[in-house]
This record gives sequence, structure tokens and C-alpha cells, in this order.
Amino acid sequence: MMLQDGSTQLLCLTASSGVPLFTRGASRQLPFSIIGSLNGVHMFGGGHGVLLSSCETEGGGKVVWRVFHDSMMLIAVSGGGSSGEEEIRLQRLLENVWNSMVLVLGQDELLQLRNVERLKRDLRSCFCLIDELLEEKHQGLLGNLTHCADSLLPPNPAVLQEAVDGFAQAADSEFGCLFVHGRIAAATEKWWRLAPQEVVLLSALVRTLSASGSASCDHPVFLPLGSPTVAHRLLRFQLLPGADVCVLCGPTPSLLRAEVQLVGQFWSPLVETLRSCLLIGERSLPGSVPLRPDVLALLLINRETRRCVSCVQLSTHHALTDPILSTPRCWELLKLFYIFCMSRYFTQEETCWVAPEDRAQGGPTEELQHGFSHQPQQCYLVAEECKSYGLQTPQHQLFLLMFPSVPTFALRKVATQTLSDIISATGF
Repeated sequence: MMLQDGSTQLLCLTASSGVPLFTRGASRQLPFSIIGSLNGVHMFGGGHGVLLSSCETEGGGKVVWRVFHDSMMLIAVSGGGSSGEEEIRLQRLLENVWNSMVLVLGQDELLQLRNVERLKRDLRSCFCLIDELLEEKHQGLLGNLTHCADSLLPPNPAVLQEAVDGFAQAADSEFGCLFVHGRIAAATEKWWRLAPQEVVLLSALVRTLSASGSASCDHPVFLPLGSPTVAHRLLRFQLLPGADVCVLCGPTPSLLRAEVQLVGQFWSPLVETLRSCLLIGERSLPGSVPLRPDVLALLLINRETRRCVSCVQLSTHHALTDPILSTPRCWELLKLFYIFCMSRYFTQEETCWVAPEDRAQGGPTEELQHGFSHQPQQCYLVAEECKSYGLQTPQHQLFLLMFPSVPTFALRKVATQTLSDIISATGF
């Protein structure tokens, strides 16, 4: 059993009988005999009091199992990657996929397996969102991994905040959000009070709806933690290509009324402001934030608000001995360094909104903290492609990639200066 290196295939089966419900990812689907074997070995272990959560294949691949609510089994099969880091990524993927199915169909639909064939048809409505999580088409968006909302810090936040608040109130809602390039640029207070993973999955859903090309839509959603059995309406409107606004609301207003009366009233005067936000692009930070030229990439997390900003900066000011890294490679290295730090040194807030009995199935992480008399607050990693530095404070976590030519003794200074520059300029 072997997939192409870097590819991932997702299998969904009924937990009790092992009936396949769907498979996603990887161009070459696993044979039915292998799918049956993966289900059978898990059931065999369960019958002997053994919980099988993960294993490695002879070819260097990884397999991870997870059962949710004794109803459905999700299996992720990966073609390669570092063992510990890959298992953490796959465990997070399975949590996200389960909650995305709850978001679209509701928990009752997934737990009451009365008609398997009908459930198979209903699950097709989740495929776009699941593919979004699997394919990671948006390289600069790390919320699926961090369970923090990918954010963009606009140059005029007060103006946009006032517009979002007014638009949501006019739509009889307390939940409103403005997305720019798939990142949250402004949101109401109640939107930020949603569970962090709900915010991340709603952001992913809005990106899939935007990719469909429609100017507006009215989509029912269930909140995996806040409202898993009662649906809300998600109204989404495209303001400009790359800029969308949405609200969570009840029966009113109608999509037509909101589009005709409210969108123009609140957003037409802000067209130029929105365009200035779009110009920021994947940098996620306004021009007022200076970044040192020796910084390759960064991920900054606000631990209190569960928001994150990330960017890659391909500077030409580097030593001739420094390797030239592509943008996708920088994003990949940033993800790997984040997992490295969170699985070994830093504190990871509990953001996995699954049942306690399901959460216990999560794969173990390497706990090097044992034996330490304190909680590590900083760490660094020196490699051929880059040097990396992680910094943790009570409010923030910063993960920084720098050119190999940066002296190791200067890494801490670069990291603390970068954190201070961003906070002082944006208040993030």
C-alpha cells in the first residue's frame, strides 16, 4: 500500500459495520481490499481491548484511524513525511473533516444511520469543503493546522469594523464578518466568541462558496460546538473579487432584501478602502509594519483571541551562500516548524471540539517537557535551508524562518524585534 509522496487519501466508513461512505483525495483510489483490511485490523484490535490510532507502512507512509461518537470511522492514509509531524497533521485533518460534516449536515444526520444510501448522497454536499481541507490549495492559510482564524490586518480597521457592525445589525444578526483573500479583516464581537475551530471552518466554507463564482448565496450551517443540531443561515455576498462579507442569521432578512438594500448601503462608500485591503495580499500585514530583510516567513498567533497572521517574504537581500527557496517551500517549512514546536515545547490550547471519548483517541505527541523544571518559552532550529526561531509569551506565539546566513546568536533579537514591531504598529 503506497500513495505518492505528499498525497493524502481520506476514507469514511460506518463504525459498526465498516460500510464505505466515501473516499476523497489522491488521484489513485486505494483498492477495496485494502480499505477492508484497514477497517478490519482496527475492529480486530478493538475486539481485544486495543485502540489502534496510527501505524507506519513499509514504504514510509502513515495511517491514522479515528472513530467519532461510535458512529463513523475516518481513516487518513498519507504517502510520506516526517513520522511525528505527519501524524499530528493527519489527526488534525480528521478532526476538521468530522466537524466540517457536522457544519454542513448537522450532528443528528451523522449519528442516526437509518439509511446508508441516503447518507452517502447527503455527504456529497460536504465534498467541496473536505477537498479544501485535504488539498490545502491556499498555501498561506494555516488555520486548518493551528485552529486559529487566519486574519488580515487592514490599514483602516476602525472604518471596516464600523461597517461590519452596522451591516450585521441591519441584517438582524450579531454575527458578521468581512473576508479579504480568505482571511478575516474585520468581524463582530459575537463572531469572535464562536469556538475557534468553528471560525476556521466557516472561513473555509466561505472560501469554497466564493470559488463557486456566485455573487451571493444563502447556505444553512450547523455550529459543531454551539449548535450542532439546529441550523443557522449563512448569507454571503461578494463585494469585490477577493472580498466577501457574510452574516449568520435566522429567518430574516431574505437574501434578496439583504443584497438589494443592505450591501450597497454599507459597502458602496468603502470600495476604495476595500481595494487598499486587497493590495495587502498574502502579506497579511499593512505597509506600516516593517519586516527585516533577513526574515523569510512568519506565523504570529494571538493566544487570547485565537487569531493568526502569516506571510512569506522572498527578499533579494541575502548572502550568496543562502539557498533560494520557493514560496511553497517556505510555507511547508513554516508548517513543519510550527508542529515541531507545538509537539515538543510550547503550550497548545485545547481547541479540538469533539466528544471527550473521541478526543482520547488522538495520537500521542512527543512530550520532551517531562524532566523540565519550567515551561520552555523559546526554541530554535538550525538546518541547511533556513534557521527557525520560536517565541512564546502569555499572549503570543511567534514562529520565524530566517536565512541561514543570520548568525545563530542573533536569532532571538530578530524574533523579539519582529514581535515588537508588529504589536506596536497594529495592536494585534
